[in-house]
Amino acid sequence: LRSLVKKWQTLIEAHVDVKTTDNYTLRMFCIGFTKKRANQVKRTCYAQSSQIRQIRRKMTEIMVNQAQSCDLKELVQKFIPESIGREIEKATSSIYPLQNVFIRKVKILKAPKFDIGKLMEVGFCTYLHIYLC
Repeated sequence: LRSLVKKWQTLIEAHVDVKTTDNYTLRMFCIGFTKKRANQVKRTCYAQSSQIRQIRRKMTEIMVNQAQSCDLKELVQKFIPESIGREIEKATSSIYPLQNVFIRKVKILKAPKFDIGKLMEVGFCTYLHIYLC
């Protein structure tokens, strides 16, 4: 992540608290960088503060939509191919083109109550079976 931060571009960060369908409350952090337009001659690619606000609003909107529509397991599967980052890049390209958009961190703020039946269903039954029997 440190190698991505460079001079002559704008770093845009956003974070949002979301609740998944299986009642996990998560805080998702997103990071993105501006990139030069196709025919740009100028060396720098700084975004204006109004554009940054629009991009940040779009980032939070996409993160909320993606996280609220699935459970934790499905959400983790979305993190692996970076599909959320690519969707943010496409959605914000009309405002200002972005590159290297990633969900850089996800914190679990609140987990649902411990349910043995749910854990058995997911596949943690081998570990718990020793203690329950």
